[in-house]
Order: sequence, then C-alpha cells, then structure tokens
Amino acid sequence: MGVSNNITAVLNIVALLCSIPIIAAGIWLDQKPDNACVHLIRWPVILLGFLILLVSLAGFVGAYRYKETLLAFYLCCMAILIALLLILLVFAFVVTRPDGSYDVPGKGYKEYRLDGYSAWLRDHVVDNKSWRKIKACLADTGVCPKLTQKFITADQFFAAHISPLQSGCCKPPTICGYTFVNPIQWTNPTNPTGDPDCYLWSNDQTQLCYNCNSCRAGLLGNLRTEWRKANIILIVAVVLLILVYVIACSAFRNVQSEELFSRRKH
Repeated sequence: MGVSNNITAVLNIVALLCSIPIIAAGIWLDQKPDNACVHLIRWPVILLGFLILLVSLAGFVGAYRYKETLLAFYLCCMAILIALLLILLVFAFVVTRPDGSYDVPGKGYKEYRLDGYSAWLRDHVVDNKSWRKIKACLADTGVCPKLTQKFITADQFFAAHISPLQSGCCKPPTICGYTFVNPIQWTNPTNPTGDPDCYLWSNDQTQLCYNCNSCRAGLLGNLRTEWRKANIILIVAVVLLILVYVIACSAFRNVQSEELFSRRKH
C-alpha cells in the first residue's frame, strides 16, 4: 500500500471516529422526554452518523486494498453526506434562533411565549394536528409529577431553575395569580383574565397545562436548548470531516498521479 493510500486509510479512520459523536448526539436527543414525543430531527442525525460510518469503512477498505473505484465512491458519497449535514446544521440554527423566553420577577425559572419562536416550529412541530399526540405523550412521560419529589414548599419551587417544558406544561402562567399547593396543584387564581391559558389550567394530572400555548412554547424552548447543544457537537464533527475530506481528495489525486507515472515508466 503506497504512502497516499496509507494517508487515505488513516483519514477514513478519523472520519469513522467523527461519526461516533454524531450518532451519540442523535441518541442523546432521543433520550430527552420532549424529543421522545417529537420525531423530527433525531432520526436524520442518527441516520447521517451511521451513513458516514459506513462510507468511511468503505473508504478504508478501498484505500487498504487499493480499490480506486471504491475510493471514488467514498469521496462522492462523503461529499453528499457532508453537504446534508451542513444543510441540517444551518436549518436547525435558523429555526431555533428566535427565543420565546422571558424573565419572571422573583422567580428562578423563565416562562415562554409561543409567538416568540419561529413560524416553522409553530407550524410543523406544535400545530394543532401534531399537538394532540404530543400532549398525550408528554402526559405519559411523568415529567411533571417528578417536580413534586424535588420541591415541597413554594419558596423552593419559585427559586428553582426548572426546564422550559416543566415551566410551560406543569404549572399555570404566573400572571394568572394562582396559589401554590404543590408544583402541579394550584388554586384560586386572582387574575384569571390575565392570559387565555389561565382558563386552560387543570389540576387533573392528565391535563395540567398540556392544552396551554405556554406548554407548546415550553416544548419548543426545550427543543431549542437541546438542539443548540447538539449543534456544537455536530459543528466540530463537520469541520473535522471537511478537513479529512480535503486531505483525502489530495491523497486520492496523488494515488492517481503515482499510478500514471508508474504506467509511463513501464
């Protein structure tokens, strides 16, 4: 195996290693309760990671066994996969850029407005048709009842940094003026006209604020936070993949040049 092929083989191992954090990012997203109810971006991430792994293996075999056709196939497929990964990154960044959160005076947590998020997320993630399934799924996750195990008093709860999903779905909006009983039980609103969600709150454990716009906004807040964390991993991986690809292209050209020189010599 020539020097250029050795380099290409090593580069494919690096590309293969880059696929691992991509797959891990997709699996990490899959483990989150909100993503478990929204089948949107986790599978594309996992699928791209596995495809990059398989293509890298093909490139390694092509370099190790000096299969020029397999190397060309690797370079073509890797270019497509890198382009798809870049498109996914840009798309995720654009649709999660708007932030619907706002501070609540005297509270450790924030609350969320649905109209503060991108129109694409509102229309494709938490639209009325999708929300019927999502809210049923959220009710089954137990994300709200867990709060009763962590916070006993009102002071503890009001000082807590709960997730956007918990803030939007597990309690009524602060403006409603409900009285705290426990994190998922509230009574006697003093300002029931302060927000349309005030009328939608229910102490029924299967309902809570799952019908509220604040719950939809909280879900988008969770997705935004998690996707942006995953994007950091994906950005590092795609930068390394681009560097590997550029060097691999150069090495492939060197292989072809060496082969042409060898033919002319003989």
